[in-house]
Amino acid sequence: MPAEALMDTPGLQTGYLRGSDVKGVKPTPEGAGAAPALVVCLQQGDGQTGTGEKSGCRQASDASPHDHHVPSCFHAGMLARPDIGCDMASIAAPALKSWLETELGVQLQALKPLGGGCTHRSWCLQLTSGARLFAKTNHHADLPQLEAEVTGLQALARWAEPPLVVPEPLACGIADEEAVLVLSWLELHSGSGGAAVGWRQLGRSLAKLHRASLGGHQSRGYGFDADNFIGAAPQCNRWNNDWGIFFRDCRLGPQFARAAQAGHRFEGARPLMDQLPRWLNDHGCEPVLVHGDLWAGNADLLEGGGVTLFDPSSHWADREVDLAMARLFGGFPAPFFDGYEEEWPLPAGAVRRSSLYNLYHLLNHANLFGGGYWQQVGGSLKTLNS
Repeated sequence: MPAEALMDTPGLQTGYLRGSDVKGVKPTPEGAGAAPALVVCLQQGDGQTGTGEKSGCRQASDASPHDHHVPSCFHAGMLARPDIGCDMASIAAPALKSWLETELGVQLQALKPLGGGCTHRSWCLQLTSGARLFAKTNHHADLPQLEAEVTGLQALARWAEPPLVVPEPLACGIADEEAVLVLSWLELHSGSGGAAVGWRQLGRSLAKLHRASLGGHQSRGYGFDADNFIGAAPQCNRWNNDWGIFFRDCRLGPQFARAAQAGHRFEGARPLMDQLPRWLNDHGCEPVLVHGDLWAGNADLLEGGGVTLFDPSSHWADREVDLAMARLFGGFPAPFFDGYEEEWPLPAGAVRRSSLYNLYHLLNHANLFGGGYWQQVGGSLKTLNS
């Protein structure tokens, strides 16, 4: 995919990133293991990142929403959530305290807001025991999104092997009209020392997870036991033994239909959809458990060693979908991809298929946020059909 198809620079304008001011745009550094992408430099202000989180209380799952899928110059791979003017500590702490006592038998001492999400609000829960937990909250109607996250985390944890650590879901439910998900606390790596080794380790760990899950779902094909979400958008996971048909009918098809409903029809969509099963069934892929939303904000290194994945949109798919998305928005360094290849090399043709797999994410972004993503979708279709 050409660089211009990945990010339409004119679409990055004041207010495009939820009130942030775009200061400048530049290519990602060479050697970052990314497809051509852009780095957005933000003016300090509403959209600046909380650097204190990295050195102090930043937590796995404290990730930016899907409209922040562009690495920040100030904090690679993650943009902090702008202040949404909602102080849960003053409006819901008593209810949360009571709920935690009932659900987990723990006593809440303090509640600290964390940056990094417009989809959900993120919190550090300081307990009287001295322990910390991580929590996400949202409107009660969004509980299904948090429940789907629980299911995805549990699925990943089943196949993850050390040094890969997946946050443990501890409680999920409604507290004072707020949907709440509580996870174990993981301290993310705050420095650059040993980073190359750590990212290589993460790549190897992902490959091991993929391979360990191979054949582990009783030959049900591609899909998942329940539908879930990709960002805030619903994601169909209806089982199908044919990968090409699954990706056509459960991934690209719904996204193209949603785009058409919004008045965006693409001439290249039908030819692509007609060819898609043949293109995707000629490399001998087998269903493995994938993260499903593997951009750089959903993976990290841990203090003291170890690596982590979080915020999944898990399902059984071609393993290449995770590697494709990891390249789409940048942020993953080259050692991550090197580590994966060392453990389980990708088959021939993976680069071309990655453009097809990432069309799904570009369409989803266009349907959710509009703007320059529509031009990216058109450019990707033109390239894939050429």
